[in-house]
Amino acid sequence: MKELPTFIGQLKVLQELKLSYCTKLKKLPTSIGKLTTLQKLNLLGCSKLKELPTSISQLTTLQELNLLQCFKLKGLPTSINQLTTLQELKLSYCTELKELPTSIGKLMALQKLDLSWCSKLKKLPTSIGQLIALQELNLYECSKLKELPTSIGQLTALHQLYLSRCIELKELPTSIGQLMVLQKLDLSWCFELKELPTSIGQLTALQKLDLSWCSKLEELPTSIGQLTALQELNLYECSKLKELPHVLAN
Repeated sequence: MKELPTFIGQLKVLQELKLSYCTKLKKLPTSIGKLTTLQKLNLLGCSKLKELPTSISQLTTLQELNLLQCFKLKGLPTSINQLTTLQELKLSYCTELKELPTSIGKLMALQKLDLSWCSKLKKLPTSIGQLIALQELNLYECSKLKELPTSIGQLTALHQLYLSRCIELKELPTSIGQLMVLQKLDLSWCFELKELPTSIGQLTALQKLDLSWCSKLEELPTSIGQLTALQELNLYECSKLKELPHVLAN
């Protein structure tokens, strides 16, 4: 199927639309915005889809938007900020995606944002700190991502942060210490990471910290001893790490 018929907008009570692996689908009709009862839109594997129509902003009951493996998708419309009920946004393997619109910060109900394998994504907008309901942020294999905005510390509901294989990430902002409910932090395979900020000791809910294959990590801050909830610490192949802070060694 190369395109959806425009009469799709007449399905006034449609709650879920699955278009998974419609590999010839290049665009969605503007009339999709008329599906005002739609809760789930699945575009998984629509590998030729390059953009979403601005009318998608009219889907005011949408809770899940799955764009996984939309390899040609270059961006999201700024009008996405009107999806005020959106809880889950999957953009994994959107390998042409270079940036997110600033307007994404208006998705106040968003709980899960998956950007894994977005290999051309270079930065996150400062507005991401406005996602006060966000519980999981997945940036696995965002290999061009060099830094996190300081506003990341405003994600006070964040439970899981995945940064594995962010191979150009050199440091974490001090503000990361403000993530008071963070339980899992995955920094494995962050080859350029040389140190952790002292503020990491403020993550009193942290249960798992993965630093495996951080081959340039030279030392751990003594504040790591303040992580009283920590159950698992992975330092496998941290080959430049010469010693553990005495708070751990004892």
